[in-house]
Amino acid sequence: MKSEAYLFAGVAAFFLVTDAAYIWFAREPAGIAALTVSFGMAAVIAFFCTVNYRRKGERPEDRPDSEIRERSGPLDFFPPHSGYPPVTGFGVALLAVGVVYGLWLFLIGFGVTMAGVLGMVFQFAGRDD
Repeated sequence: MKSEAYLFAGVAAFFLVTDAAYIWFAREPAGIAALTVSFGMAAVIAFFCTVNYRRKGERPEDRPDSEIRERSGPLDFFPPHSGYPPVTGFGVALLAVGVVYGLWLFLIGFGVTMAGVLGMVFQFAGRDD
């Protein structure tokens, strides 16, 4: 994580310098906001990588002498099939159409979207792995 932290810190520094120059020369609010948000997002990722590196230490990917078997093993549980992603997609489509046609359709789309999202979140909540 150390190399990723340096990479994103460099990206954040680039956006900070670019933002300062943009504020000085352009004085246009949309570009200033976009560059400031870009700096903030890169800084958050750099901070996250730094904290993880300090907490967990080096990973096998960070060492040149590491073996492939050091990173082997189960990663996580991936569900084989689920009907909730299409339900969520249909709900988002209803939300978008509801913005155009009226609040009643938007609320139906919101309900369908929430049912799909909550179904995906809690579908395997009782699993013991």
